[in-house]
Amino acid sequence: MTTVSSPVSGRAIALDDVPDPVFAGAMVGPGVAVDPPRARTVAVAPVDGVLVSVHPHAFVVVDNEGHGVLVHLGIDTVQLNGEGFALLAAKGDMVTRGQPVVRWDPAAVEESGKSPVCPVIALEATVDVLSRLATGSEVAAGDTLFDWK
Repeated sequence: MTTVSSPVSGRAIALDDVPDPVFAGAMVGPGVAVDPPRARTVAVAPVDGVLVSVHPHAFVVVDNEGHGVLVHLGIDTVQLNGEGFALLAAKGDMVTRGQPVVRWDPAAVEESGKSPVCPVIALEATVDVLSRLATGSEVAAGDTLFDWK
């Protein structure tokens, strides 16, 4: 079993409440989202593993069980072309849970007209393999969002 931690602090919300039909419909995969405070912060690795994809607005970590976890920093933030984001790790890096990956500013994302809500997605999974989905509560970066059986 893999425990997936929150990459940012904030309020854990159901994917249904994400303002994007692809994430809200779990088309990318099941998971939880976090609505972060509007202050400059750092997104951290949700699991131990290797960074297989790293962009200013999103990254994927694959753990030693082959579970891929997508962290998407905001909605439609790819359109910001990296502005307001700073990479702290690179593709191929081994990371540990809680290790900083991207520095970003949710307030600046919101000021640009984008949502700073952060989906945390279990890639290539089905909702029935997830348990303990944290929603409706405040979480700190590193707190458990869900378990992946």
